[in-house]
Amino acid sequence: MTLYRYSRWDGAQDLSSIDEDDLLEQVSAQLMAHGDLAAAMRSVVQQGVMGKSGQRMPGVMDLLQRLRSLRQQNMERYNLSSVLANISQRLQDIIDTERAGIQQRVREVSSRLDSPGGELPREMGAGLLRKLEQQAQRSQEFLDQLPPDPAGRLGQLNQYEFMSPEARAKFEEMVKSLQQQVLDSHVRELSQRLQQMGAQDVQGLKEMVRDLNRMLEQHLRGDTSSDFEKFLQEHGSLLGTEPPSRLEELVDRMRRQMAAMQDLLRSMSPGQRQELQQIMDAALQDPELQEELGWLNANLDALFGGSAGGREYRFHGQDSLTLEEALDVMDRLEKATEVAQQLRRIQQGASIDDVDSQLLEELLGQEASRQLEQLKGLAKVLEEAGYIRQVGDRYELTPRGVRRIGQKALLEIFALIRKDRTGTHAVGRLGNQGELQREGTKRYEFGDAFDPDLQRTLMNAVLRGEGVPVRMRGEDFEVYRTTEESQASTVLMVDLSLSMAMRGNFLAAKKVALALDNLIRTQFPRDVLHVVGFSTYAREVKPDKLPYLTWDELDPYTNIQHGLALSRKLLSRTPGGTTRQIIMISDGEPTAHMEAGQMFLQYPPSQRTIRETLLEVKRCTSMDIIINTFMLDRNSHLMEFVDQMTRINRGRVFYTNPERLGQYILVDYFGSRRRVLG
Repeated sequence: MTLYRYSRWDGAQDLSSIDEDDLLEQVSAQLMAHGDLAAAMRSVVQQGVMGKSGQRMPGVMDLLQRLRSLRQQNMERYNLSSVLANISQRLQDIIDTERAGIQQRVREVSSRLDSPGGELPREMGAGLLRKLEQQAQRSQEFLDQLPPDPAGRLGQLNQYEFMSPEARAKFEEMVKSLQQQVLDSHVRELSQRLQQMGAQDVQGLKEMVRDLNRMLEQHLRGDTSSDFEKFLQEHGSLLGTEPPSRLEELVDRMRRQMAAMQDLLRSMSPGQRQELQQIMDAALQDPELQEELGWLNANLDALFGGSAGGREYRFHGQDSLTLEEALDVMDRLEKATEVAQQLRRIQQGASIDDVDSQLLEELLGQEASRQLEQLKGLAKVLEEAGYIRQVGDRYELTPRGVRRIGQKALLEIFALIRKDRTGTHAVGRLGNQGELQREGTKRYEFGDAFDPDLQRTLMNAVLRGEGVPVRMRGEDFEVYRTTEESQASTVLMVDLSLSMAMRGNFLAAKKVALALDNLIRTQFPRDVLHVVGFSTYAREVKPDKLPYLTWDELDPYTNIQHGLALSRKLLSRTPGGTTRQIIMISDGEPTAHMEAGQMFLQYPPSQRTIRETLLEVKRCTSMDIIINTFMLDRNSHLMEFVDQMTRINRGRVFYTNPERLGQYILVDYFGSRRRVLG
């Protein structure tokens, strides 16, 4: 027995199997609206994809929301003022430990001297104790006179000789930690070597920073002749086991490493920022190194146009942080901001492959990284299904993809048509060529195609009641009804002027073009369909370009005359006896025409344009071309023009809306296309 277990969707379920048809449907919905496959793919990547069982694979917008939530959670959790409070507490703990250590040392010496059998004579021991007590008093007075601010205390304690080994160890550990945070914000490898650095190493560090400043200043002046290889030979040992190969790589690495410290300083109040900066300066204990690092910060800011100056985050939580923890939080926020920028650049045309999946996994976990890799592979899914192909650095629809989109458009339109709306038009003649209809039969008449229904024929003979054996007569025969398929050549004229987009009519017209193209290709392969787009001028649109069709942006003119002339030219190529028709979709009266090779534009429409357009209607009528018009507006001037055009051509006009446009056109196409023969 198969066991099925249901649970609420939590983002951890497997969505590795994406249905390529569902994916193409979502891509085509965007493609229909914008006519740009790359933009359609980006839109689907942004919004996510519905899986086979209705589960939704998150898109870029979902990942961005999770990154925003991550930043918000950190800012709502922590309190940056606690960083300085933590440093103050550590210093106070060191001072308290030193005070207690001073008293403990005096007591221990006094106890040893008072014990019988002491190592020193009493007078000598008493003298040493007095000196120790005097030193202890001076130390206590020094501690009493320490300034209240942490930077001042740190600077003074750097000159102080601790009497307590425990307090000295705590202070040295704190100074090393602060030095590490300062150096870590410039070159991380330096802070990792800090514990082993002696005086000579510190001097080498200063020389390295000084040489780096010289190269950056040369670079800022436009001089790129600096010898980075020589720099590496002299200072590469300070840059870790994998030193950068170029100056730009080192600078970019430093910019990233400085970001956390700069973010922390900018996110503090001015007073807090100044206090923390003074603490770090005091921790370095080297004015020359401080000066060189200051110049390095200024050079990096100038090189990056101030972009290395850090971002401001507004924290308003309660949890306290040490300086190290605060820098870790800032590093995480900086990485989240960097990945978010990479994701947002996709909307501007950047490739999703440029998003750092390893960094995303570090921030949001393995599941987010897997979702990103799935989004990166969406194009591959469509490519393997044969719906798109790569041409150079871009993708385009394959013929199969175009057909599949057309089928979808056709199914959407047919789903809205009631079964009783697909009736046929009877004709008053018989024919021998046609498709067999199994739904109906008729008594055989001379001249009919002889396709007998044997069951009905035998039943007619039996019902006459002549007994056995059954004798058949001519009037007993029943034959299947047949239909004749007339070959047709159709031009679909689609208005591409700006008004079609502004009024929301263009998408419906585009769907009709795709549906008609698919209908003719699959059910009437002998027929021909041309598509003509028109605005200020008319042009033919090839079937494989239909999915990319879009309106003429910033083009408000409607040249129906040029569209009819081009349609007439296309239909003139079809042989005699073929049904020729134009289906025109528009929402406005003509405001442009061609005259003696010159373009004439005028809005509101002039009588001259109306006259030239109606003259073209007469030319079409003289070639037995039927013009069926689907108007998406009902203003009085438009209705008057369409009425004149219909009286000349004897075609039909439908005033409809985008929702019912496809229904009317396809019903009309079937109605004029199929005729019952017998």
